[in-house]
Amino acid sequence: MQDNQSSRGTLRAICLSASRGIAKSETNRIRLIENYGLENDAHAGTWHRQVSILCLEEIENFRARGAEVRFGDFGENLIIDGINLKDYPVGTRIRIADALLETTQIGKKCHHHCKIFHRMGDCIMPRCGVFARVLSSGTVTVGAPVQVTFIPQYSFTAAVVTLSDKGFRGEREDRSGAAAERILKENSYMVLERVLLPDDREMIEKELLRLSDERHADLIITTGGTGFSQRDVTPEATMAVATRNAPGIAEYIRSESFKITSRAMLSRAVSVIRNNTLIINLPGSEKAVTECMQMIMEPLQHGLGILLGREKECGNLKVQ
Repeated sequence: MQDNQSSRGTLRAICLSASRGIAKSETNRIRLIENYGLENDAHAGTWHRQVSILCLEEIENFRARGAEVRFGDFGENLIIDGINLKDYPVGTRIRIADALLETTQIGKKCHHHCKIFHRMGDCIMPRCGVFARVLSSGTVTVGAPVQVTFIPQYSFTAAVVTLSDKGFRGEREDRSGAAAERILKENSYMVLERVLLPDDREMIEKELLRLSDERHADLIITTGGTGFSQRDVTPEATMAVATRNAPGIAEYIRSESFKITSRAMLSRAVSVIRNNTLIINLPGSEKAVTECMQMIMEPLQHGLGILLGREKECGNLKVQ
């Protein structure tokens, strides 16, 4: 966690553009609009990446490598000196003058390499860029003080994806997703999103990719679509986005669930890793989701700690 001195900084530059895909231009003053972003900026809108932020130190280090870049060339809106927000967890709140922002994403996958990358073979935005939403409107000026006002206390970030044709059509309440979200929050997870989709493999794959690669969720819990029905394609979609297999979690859930009902043998749920995100399929009923999550929450903390480099492997622990 950051100390008090590192939670204060200065707004060094403000940049905006009228359209996407181009470098932004500097301005001395701008209005930040609640749940929208910078006034007249192309990236503003009612989504989670309303404002993009870079640390001045990261830009200067990049320049020291020979890069001739101006403020705004990375597509960033705000440049802050004295605070590197990528070192803070998602959900951190920042006060700039009378405006309040909350970070929503650290880093961003670059699907089409920018001009800077083609020139330098690198770009700092994918790993150093911080994205935020505006919680309270306000006008900010270059030179304004910046202060971190809140650092969330949670263990990991998570997202919940419910797969249900009837739920998606509004014919059934999403109780399983609500149960998963409640249990995650009770165990100090920060739930970034809860999503409801139909049993459509392409849509499921796209959403899992977005939540892992763009939202950087540490854990994704899916509910539904794990049975024998022709429409049950959640395991196939999950395996399609995996970079590594993690079968033990799904196997353990099946084993323990078999003590409750013999129908547990009919579950095709899988558990996998995509880069730094763990994805676990759960059944579609509220009762089953509650039972399964109670089985895995304790060891899951350790597994995620290892995946994210926060804990040592069990074999490295010394017995006193």
